[in-house]
Amino acid sequence: MARHVVAPVSEIAPGTSKIVDVAGRSIGIFNVKGEFYALINRCPHEGAPLCIGFVLGRFTADRPGAYRLERHGEMLRCPWHGWEFDIKTGQSWCHPESVKARTYNVEVVPGEALAKGPFVAETVPVAVEQNYVVLDL
Repeated sequence: MARHVVAPVSEIAPGTSKIVDVAGRSIGIFNVKGEFYALINRCPHEGAPLCIGFVLGRFTADRPGAYRLERHGEMLRCPWHGWEFDIKTGQSWCHPESVKARTYNVEVVPGEALAKGPFVAETVPVAVEQNYVVLDL
């Protein structure tokens, strides 16, 4: 499994997302309260660009008229047909038993862990002969 650096943490503030292309796939990276999640940018229902949909919460009710907003910023609504998906798991709330958007593992890694040194530049001998620069390989 290949790892891909997609953005600095500062580029995806809490409550926002960024769509990136990685290995031919369009993927949405979401920052939900400081935690990062990734979903394929394709709704499994009809193929819509899922990650451009609205990010919202989930309304629940114990009885008629007693609504409460829960899981604020954790749900994603498809822009074409309104199907809702859990950003953390990809699970569909329209057909939870059979439909799921593909998710990908995401982690925050310090920059120095991505590129540990010491680095040594390759050098090659160079000489000046009769006013020409000659490179030895």
